[in-house]
Amino acid sequence: QVHLVESGGGLVQAGGSLRLSCAASGRTVSRLALGWFRQAPGKEREFVAGISWGGSSTYDADSVKGRFTISRDNAKNTVYLQMNSLKPEDTAVYRCAAPFREFARVGQSSQEYQYWGQGTQVTVSS
Repeated sequence: QVHLVESGGGLVQAGGSLRLSCAASGRTVSRLALGWFRQAPGKEREFVAGISWGGSSTYDADSVKGRFTISRDNAKNTVYLQMNSLKPEDTAVYRCAAPFREFARVGQSSQEYQYWGQGTQVTVSS
């Protein structure tokens, strides 16, 4: 079992920044790829960013490229999402996720992740 707890969400003006954190516990988190997803009201859940278990590979959705950066600190079992140049369309509940299988590649489909945090709300005002 993997327990994930997000923090760092809030209300920010367009153009501002936020840093989300996701603290993981349970299994050997350092062997798991980790991802961030978001879901806005009335919209499908979408992949935002993912990072490999060792942290050497990262993947970003086109909608956030150049603005968001995912990173991880395996010593702290924590994954981060630095969000800059925020836009109103970034408003959503952001959730971190982990797959069941160790050393799995970074997936971009929510179906590839079995463990999910409760989420943190990010609201960007115009």
